Amino acid sequence: MEVIKLMRRLMAGITAASLLTQLHAQNWILTDSSSISFAIKAMGLSAVKGVSNQSQNRLYFDIHAPQNASVIVILPANSLRFNHPALKPMIMGEDFFNSAQYKTVTFKSTEFVPQDPDRFNVQGELTLRGITKPVTFDAVLKPNASNSKLLDVYAVGYINRSDFGMKRSYGGVGEKVDIKLTGQWQLK
Repeated sequence: MEVIKLMRRLMAGITAASLLTQLHAQNWILTDSSSISFAIKAMGLSAVKGVSNQSQNRLYFDIHAPQNASVIVILPANSLRFNHPALKPMIMGEDFFNSAQYKTVTFKSTEFVPQDPDRFNVQGELTLRGITKPVTFDAVLKPNASNSKLLDVYAVGYINRSDFGMKRSYGGVGEKVDIKLTGQWQLK
């Protein structure tokens, strides 16, 4: 009987701790000036760059328990702007994004792994062209020095285009795609 009482107390303590963590966690959204971008290199030079600041997003984050954080970002594929606008029809076409069929790109975290007080490995699943693969982003989330309702963010990760069904080799354009999130999360 003592074991059962001890287990009940332990479960009550875990539940209370979980509730306290949830009370301190806050919802954040990206500011309008934040952006999600990608770059593909060809022959060592940046050949294609795309950027968007039109995502649906949410960060659930408690600076005192960052390992409990979660993030979701949904990016409309057609919101991407390119450094060479003439490339948009090709990149949005069937060989790459196939945006006529796959309207969004989604990242949903599965784990925040603290590396130091402001740096995390954000592990999650990226869905692109209807294919979901694990991706890890090296992310810096730092309280803004002048505004307590902002978190400065810089996150970078990479994927291989062919892992998501994109044409592997196309006119010397590289396989590796660098993905970045820069800007600020704002307390909602």
